[in-house]
Amino acid sequence: HVLKCCQRVLAWVPVAFIALVVAWSYYAYVVELCVFTISSTAEKVVYLVVFHLSFVMFVWSYGKTIFTSPATPSNEFCLSKADKEQYEKEERPESQQEILRRAAKDLPIYTTTASRAIRYCDRCQLIKPDRCHHCSACDVCVLKMDHHCPWVNNCVGFSNYKFFLLFLMYSLLYCLFVAATVLQYFIKFWT
Repeated sequence: HVLKCCQRVLAWVPVAFIALVVAWSYYAYVVELCVFTISSTAEKVVYLVVFHLSFVMFVWSYGKTIFTSPATPSNEFCLSKADKEQYEKEERPESQQEILRRAAKDLPIYTTTASRAIRYCDRCQLIKPDRCHHCSACDVCVLKMDHHCPWVNNCVGFSNYKFFLLFLMYSLLYCLFVAATVLQYFIKFWT
């Protein structure tokens, strides 16, 4: 129990690291560059407006990626109590597959294993829909799972894939904008 608690706390370390880097970049750009270094008011205003637009979009998409719960299969993919008991009692894989085939006959499942077996998650005790995978970090089956990302402490899948891609795009734009606008002052500082 203590180990699980420590793992949950430590899983937030990469997220806290990103938050600190972003907070530092905000201070460095807004205060050190725009307030103390740039003398032209027009340049300050343009830089601050564009910076804050990209910053807000970056933080919004990062937050949505972190706090959007991964989509899990609906209850219709769970075995009935009777089927579950029968499945657990059965030792032969062929008989277990027959139980799963009967339970899955009305479900929208098109993907099976290489041996044509219905995919079943023993941890979540449900029939896995297409592109559904069990995440060992979240301990849940995730629909259209792409990967578990430690930088957002969440699974990237059906419910937050769009936000994850937006996060990547806005973080790239944020970094490129900061690098492009800071470059001339960086060169001046070192020459």
